[in-house]
Amino acid sequence: MKIGIISDSLRLSFADSVKKAASLGASGIQKYMTGGDFAAENMTSSRIAEIKDIMSSNGLVFSAICGDFGKDLDAEGIVDKSKRVLYAAKELGCSIVTTHIGHLTDEDTPRMEAIRNSARALAEYADSIGSRFAAETGTEKADVLVRFLDSLGAKGLCVNLDPANLVMVAHDDPVKAVTVLKDYIIHTHAKDGIVTGDDGRSWLEVPLGTGGVDWDSYLAALNSIGYTGYLTIEREVGEDPAADIKTAVDFLGIKLAKAGIPLER
Repeated sequence: MKIGIISDSLRLSFADSVKKAASLGASGIQKYMTGGDFAAENMTSSRIAEIKDIMSSNGLVFSAICGDFGKDLDAEGIVDKSKRVLYAAKELGCSIVTTHIGHLTDEDTPRMEAIRNSARALAEYADSIGSRFAAETGTEKADVLVRFLDSLGAKGLCVNLDPANLVMVAHDDPVKAVTVLKDYIIHTHAKDGIVTGDDGRSWLEVPLGTGGVDWDSYLAALNSIGYTGYLTIEREVGEDPAADIKTAVDFLGIKLAKAGIPLER
């Protein structure tokens, strides 16, 4: 497996975040492409060349691009926006774009049909350019997500498995989720969290290894299905994200070594 870092978590300029990620021991980064100078519409040929130079000079690749606009797939215009991100990511040499697609249910409702239609359109477009659009695990349990994916009849929509989201929000078991979603997992986030409060509706992201994810069992499960992709560290809170990310890199290295899983650098 490989270790990546969401570069935005470092709260630095793009060039500085790439340099920092390399120094922390990552072999790849994930970057948001939804606004600012990194928006898809700003990916001119000169900008693409500049980004590629920054990446190659630091020996890194993109583990994935994040195309999350904070809207569900039934939102107006979201399909066209997502297609632009998929295309721009491909120009940067990255074939995986991740996002949250919206809370899924098994109910046959107009909203679910709209999400399904948008998901199918994006899956077909991604497949046509040799890419994958990856739904991040979030508010629904893994068995609901897999039934949705099975219903699309298209190969281009896969899964970005975030174990912390399953623990914090869906109250699901990430180890079981690996087995349920095994045919679709193409990228993962390395994040941890806990449920807080008696109502089960509050949660807290915490440093890797201090939350509710059973990392020994989780990594073993990923290894058992032949996953050799990225464990991309995401740190959304905390006063010193670089220190937390360094701790996470070291933590994953120790856990992978303990499990006998090779770490590709």
